Amino acid sequence: MLKNKQFNRYYLLSCVGVLIASYYPLYMGVRVIADMITDGTVMKENYPKYIIPYTPMCIAIIVGVLLMPLLVKLFKKFALAGGAVISTGVFFALELLFEQKVVVSTAETVTKLEDWQMYMCYVPPEGWGEKVTTYKTQTAVDILMGDYNPAFKLHFYIISVVLIITALNCLYGFGQMIKSGDKKRCRSLILQSVCSAIFLGLCILACFTAFWRDGSIQVSPLSASLMTVFFVLFGVTAGVFVGSFLLGKRKIISVWIPAVVASVMTLLMYIGEMILLNGHLYSLGSGFIFDGLPGIIFAPIDLLVILVSGVVTAGIFALLNRVPKE
Repeated sequence: MLKNKQFNRYYLLSCVGVLIASYYPLYMGVRVIADMITDGTVMKENYPKYIIPYTPMCIAIIVGVLLMPLLVKLFKKFALAGGAVISTGVFFALELLFEQKVVVSTAETVTKLEDWQMYMCYVPPEGWGEKVTTYKTQTAVDILMGDYNPAFKLHFYIISVVLIITALNCLYGFGQMIKSGDKKRCRSLILQSVCSAIFLGLCILACFTAFWRDGSIQVSPLSASLMTVFFVLFGVTAGVFVGSFLLGKRKIISVWIPAVVASVMTLLMYIGEMILLNGHLYSLGSGFIFDGLPGIIFAPIDLLVILVSGVVTAGIFALLNRVPKE
């Protein structure tokens, strides 16, 4: 009975916390829907940046949290899997709805939201210069006319799904820990919460600053540092998610599987960047370590970043698996 009361209190606090954290993305969604209903379009000056993927993502997490008691009751220890499937489905349904139905208008053009999002990815944020890029094969006009590769959204989709499932992993994990009293995953869930929160913060910073890139393929030291941390932390966040379920197993499973997942996810982010930049990657500096290797697009620094995300994750779980279980 006491555990049920504690779980109910935790559930209520989780719902309130997620709603408060989602206030701005929900507000952006309401603004856009209101404009579409009244005007049939959203003017450029009224468009709140990055309504996709953040508004659908927040709604998906809210749905997952609201369903937590039902899914825990129905699926027991597999409740997270059910919540992740439902929330991911909600995310993609809303994401595609927004992309296809929301229209953004400027003085010269009228375009679907997915086209507009591509345009925003290509053009530096306002106030950070008007430097013309020389490495991209498409212009802003081409993009707004629809001449673009929709695979650029791989970036957004991967990030969104990882944030959704890692957030639910934390919320469901702590809830099930309260119900069962088993604290085996406590440390990994705390680590997951920290990684997910910091990574989300970097995503928000990237949305409004693009890490201060100016349109050149060779970025500044500040931008290079932030991008490196972003890629490594993304891989670690995904690796921690997988590793949180493998604690206490053999080293090859509990340590190296999360490490491999971390490196693979970081590689996928590089592939997403390559698609977005039409076969190029941002250069993080000058010199051999930053130049692409013969026959492949990756520079030694890029391969090092991919490796580091796996090594960091392996180190984390080597340590966690040595800590005495409570």
